[in-house]
Amino acid sequence: MAGPIYSRVIVKISGEVLAGGGGANGKSGDFGIDQTTLARVAADLVAARSLGATLGIVVGGGNFVRGATAAQGGLPRVTGDVMGMLATVMNALALEAAIAAAGAPARTMSALAMPEICETYERRRAARHLEEGRLLLLAAGTGNPFFTTDTTAVLRAAELGAGAVLKATDVDGVYSADPKRDPRAKRYERLTHDEALKQDLKVMDATAFALARENRMPIIVFSIREKGAILATLRGEGRSTFVGS
Repeated sequence: MAGPIYSRVIVKISGEVLAGGGGANGKSGDFGIDQTTLARVAADLVAARSLGATLGIVVGGGNFVRGATAAQGGLPRVTGDVMGMLATVMNALALEAAIAAAGAPARTMSALAMPEICETYERRRAARHLEEGRLLLLAAGTGNPFFTTDTTAVLRAAELGAGAVLKATDVDGVYSADPKRDPRAKRYERLTHDEALKQDLKVMDATAFALARENRMPIIVFSIREKGAILATLRGEGRSTFVGS
């Protein structure tokens, strides 16, 4: 088995994936956690760990609530964002349990202090968990409103010395438009951070791209629909888009 192309990565997984939207059958769930998908993603992360890489995982909360969407419904944006952070903690705890059931050690750390539930994020302790071989679930975003979990993934990657961010989506890379709506959408094999920002490509928000550019952090965008997608991407296989210098 080929070794990993990066010895340490942060994997960004959207909450919608855990609702079933990243399932191999292509069907999209819209709320909650699909246990079959949860187990598949956990098994993929455990298999990726077996390559010898250390992995941090940032999971979104969109399968429960999105701050911006909640704000459109009348809630204050800050309140909506805090609700979204709590949703990521629920997802992280579920994924931690699924990883443990798959036979690997895992630990959840939250940017919001909730010591009765999980550890509070602290960089040196987080790095120690990685060095000791645990899969590290990084929950509650940055702990601040107005920042997405995409930005969190790049921030934690920079803090913890990761070589890249692996962005798991429901399409096999970055496109010029939504390929599900526009059959003429162009798929990119490789982009620079500047190109992604100038073209306003929506796979990540501008703050995440700008932070990645500042830290020369590669972002590899791939589809998580297929079984073993994380493992394949970490081995440099499969279809993906590389965003970097």
